[in-house]
Amino acid sequence: MKNIFSVFWKWLKRIVAAFFILSIVSTILFRFIPVPITPLMLIRCVEQIADGELPTLKKDWVPLSEINSSLVLAVIASEDQKFAEHFGFDFEAIEKVAKQNIKLQKRGKPIKGGSTISQQCAKNVYLFPQRSYIRKAFEVYFTFLIEVFWSKKRIMEVYLNVIEMGNGIYGAQAAAKTFFKKDAKQLSNAESATIAAVLPNPRKWNAGKPNGYINKRKNWILRQMSHLRGSIQL
Repeated sequence: MKNIFSVFWKWLKRIVAAFFILSIVSTILFRFIPVPITPLMLIRCVEQIADGELPTLKKDWVPLSEINSSLVLAVIASEDQKFAEHFGFDFEAIEKVAKQNIKLQKRGKPIKGGSTISQQCAKNVYLFPQRSYIRKAFEVYFTFLIEVFWSKKRIMEVYLNVIEMGNGIYGAQAAAKTFFKKDAKQLSNAESATIAAVLPNPRKWNAGKPNGYINKRKNWILRQMSHLRGSIQL
């Protein structure tokens, strides 16, 4: 029994050590090279095949300099207004969302997420979308890693290249081409705000055909962009 436990413990230590080494090395590499594919992209392709559809994967990595600054401002205004200030986590926002979720759970309504752009980026690059405390723990770990090894500009660049923006559509360039027939560099303020507006549920809403709710949210984002313009330095 002792031998079995000893072997198990030895292999467990090796697995844990390998995980930390691989996670750190990959994070350092992704500071300089494009992320080729993410777990979410693979999951969506499998889901499409399971539904009898041809897998669709539209993505076209472009540097942050080739993405209109209005989209950067739009996602910050919509998703994480303290992005440039925090170290991966907005504890004030987390506390606020936690209180809101208690009320939502009592009413039987879906709970909201309080993730920062850094957390969303870490989740999209490294993890699966299912909610669990274990996944959340890994999300915290990977968020810490990218905040340590990447700059805020790099986090934003990766985020805007891997985030799901529609059914089979990932990243700013693919979204701009699909919905507005132009490059991400040419997006207008309104188009950027519309893309940001659908991010909470990009498979339910369509940036190319916004409904009344998305237009209302887009207008709110445009107002927030106006307030934030000039104050965001990455």
